[in-house]
Amino acid sequence: MARKNPILMRRIRHERVRRKVHGTVECPRLAVYRSLQHIYAQLIDDDRHHTLVAASTVEHTVAEAVSDLSKTETAGRVGALIAQRALEQGVKKVVFDRGGFKYHGRVRALADEARKAGLEF
Repeated sequence: MARKNPILMRRIRHERVRRKVHGTVECPRLAVYRSLQHIYAQLIDDDRHHTLVAASTVEHTVAEAVSDLSKTETAGRVGALIAQRALEQGVKKVVFDRGGFKYHGRVRALADEARKAGLEF
């Protein structure tokens, strides 16, 4: 039996998640994407196709602050930062879109820290 392509399988999982998850102004979608070195998080209003808030390890302020941390700890910092920025915009409740990634490791660390910082999902 041939091995399945992991990128294709992630896209299939992501499509399955996106059929069920929809963000609005009151309850935006917290979309997470992780690459090999970076992690990105956005709050998206799917009705207007508009990004409300974003945070990632690509930002210079975040990159400098987390340069000596592991990738999982860095993801937690990004989760806390996205929650802080969301609360400043008046957003408390979100729906979580893991982007087809399995809910463990960096994705889970980001979600846990976002919850600790005050986001509800």
